[in-house]
Amino acid sequence: MRKFLLISLVFLGLTAKGQELNCTVTVNYDKVTNANTQIFKSLQQSLTDFVNKTVWTEKAYKNNEKINCSMFINIDSYNSNQFEASIQVQSSRPIYNSTYSSTLLNINDKDLNFSYVEFENLVYNPNSFDSNLVAVIAFYSQVIIGIDAESFSPEGGSPYFQAAQDIVSLAMPTGAKGWQQTEKKQNRYYLINDLLSPTFKPYRDAIFAYHFNGLDVMEKDPKTAKEEIKKGITGMLEMNSSRPNAYLTRIFFDAKGDEIVSIFSGGPAITLTDLTDALNRLSPTNSSKWSKIKL
Repeated sequence: MRKFLLISLVFLGLTAKGQELNCTVTVNYDKVTNANTQIFKSLQQSLTDFVNKTVWTEKAYKNNEKINCSMFINIDSYNSNQFEASIQVQSSRPIYNSTYSSTLLNINDKDLNFSYVEFENLVYNPNSFDSNLVAVIAFYSQVIIGIDAESFSPEGGSPYFQAAQDIVSLAMPTGAKGWQQTEKKQNRYYLINDLLSPTFKPYRDAIFAYHFNGLDVMEKDPKTAKEEIKKGITGMLEMNSSRPNAYLTRIFFDAKGDEIVSIFSGGPAITLTDLTDALNRLSPTNSSKWSKIKL
């Protein structure tokens, strides 16, 4: 009995905290010429280790609970350890009682400028700004965790969004691109500001309704699932009336556009006229997609 308890305690100690992300990091340097490619390979490995081995939260994650995600970094230019790049961030989560994974995030951030010396240690300190590279990767790691939590629990992502906002607060005084309130309305500052704003609560409500009340019950009750997904989407009309073409609205449909068409183009029939009207109001640029939904 004592041996069993000892083994159990050791196991609990080992799993009390665990890395949250299962992230594939890719560094593409096709645009760069006349440079030693080893620096980019080292950068990719350093970032892979940094994202996947950092403990981002106080929550314990088992291996099968890790969040599947990817970060694709496209290097535009490189000179003397200075990089100009963009980053594509994607994440997904498994759907209950299914082999299907649903995309949660699909963000393309064109303002990733940073310095990196080969083999330097990348360390996340939530109380300081140590490098723009670390700050950007840490920011999106917290956003990924937050959106994933939102899909399982109403407003479950709040502590992680707050951690991301703290990173913004530390980064803003540096003047680095992507963090400033005075820049374009679709950057990291506005992303986290909107996620924490009551004005955009319908987006967060939609994430929960769409996944937990919708996709997760699709196998058991597809008609109810479709109604819940529709409810989540149409609920965003409230925020759209005051903030049309908002960044979060675009992020939602960048991740969900094709999936929405698939969901509502088969299976048990529900009333779709109000849904297609809402979709065309929320995301008119995707009108060609919405026309494919079979009424």
